[in-house]
Amino acid sequence: MKRVAYVSTDPGVPVFGSKGASVHVQAVVRELLRRGTEVHLVTARLGGDLPRGLGGVVVHELPRITGTPGREREESARRSARAAADVLARVHSDTPLDLVMERYSLWSDAAMTWARACDVPGVLEVNSPLVDEQAQHRVLADRVGAEAIARRSFDAADSVIAVSEPVARWVLDRTDNRNVTVVPNGVDTRYIRPGLEGRPQAASHLDQRGEPRAASHLDQQTPFVIGFVGTLKPWHGVEVLVEAFARLARTDDGTRLRLVGDGPQRAAIAAQAERLGVADRVDLVGAVAPERMPEELARMDLAVAPYPQLPDFYFSPLKLYEYLAAGLPVVASDIGPVGEVLDGGHLGVLVTPGDETELAAALAGLRSDAALRAELGDLGRRAAVSRHDWSLVVSRILTTVPVRPPSLADDLLGRSA
Repeated sequence: MKRVAYVSTDPGVPVFGSKGASVHVQAVVRELLRRGTEVHLVTARLGGDLPRGLGGVVVHELPRITGTPGREREESARRSARAAADVLARVHSDTPLDLVMERYSLWSDAAMTWARACDVPGVLEVNSPLVDEQAQHRVLADRVGAEAIARRSFDAADSVIAVSEPVARWVLDRTDNRNVTVVPNGVDTRYIRPGLEGRPQAASHLDQRGEPRAASHLDQQTPFVIGFVGTLKPWHGVEVLVEAFARLARTDDGTRLRLVGDGPQRAAIAAQAERLGVADRVDLVGAVAPERMPEELARMDLAVAPYPQLPDFYFSPLKLYEYLAAGLPVVASDIGPVGEVLDGGHLGVLVTPGDETELAAALAGLRSDAALRAELGDLGRRAAVSRHDWSLVVSRILTTVPVRPPSLADDLLGRSA
């Protein structure tokens, strides 16, 4: 693949931002650039400065999306998305594109339909059931129109990449296209790795014989840090983690809770910590740039993914892969694909979703067992490198693209895929 266009028309995904969706876009583009590919990034929203490793990407900004939520904004998003086809046509007319990749968005079928019409291979990444999400959590005035756009986009794609099995089922319910493949998220294991400066030394949790200290005898200057990374929204279960931490903190004054991320529940979580008497030991860090994530993970001794019980868990949590890559022992809710990522509990401790008592016990157990923490951290790191690095993820995506025989024009011009 010599020339690739990556299209993201969703105004909710600032491609240079710090959201999980932003990190995903950056990771795929970065890996393509590492392979020597010329990448054209077509986007409705930049959202920040050029991230690390994206030097050389060619950016094409689409018209700004405006209007109040509802029909006005939806029509603006449609117009902006349609402009992506014009951008692709201009790029293609210069030197033909080898591939168009698009992150599925609510109001765009432009990239996949353009690629199909111009005989350029098209890959569509679907990361969530957007129509259902928009209707349930935000404002969706024209659901019929959104469903029609989804069908056209799914039908036109040569390959549809779903981030999880539930997302794949959602796609298959809307298309006759059978080339739908589940490829979960990944992590940059060259960037996020164990042993970075800033992490508390494991020796501070051992006595002179090398045995784990009792929690009440730990050095107060080196607190044991339980960490979380993610958006502060209801489906991440942070309130369950705060409750579990408060239970642990009653008998262990050497622990802290570090919450990395921001969101609409921030004030409620701060109030909960205050009510439970642990506000002075809960650090609400806020959102951080992806470039700071290794530093934040290095501050943690243990990391948590405390998802509550959800009726349809369709995520492929970036945080899990980042925890594993950082060599952190993990405690996570046993829901959706989480158990599979953690090898049924061989790479971390699985707990019942929403159960504060069980989560508190799991935290206490790992807190008191330095040897188990080290073992899980090592196993998790190995799994991240061998299974989940973004280089492997992008290779899996690219292998789903059907190989098209070169045309006579390709032969005459010496072009090949």
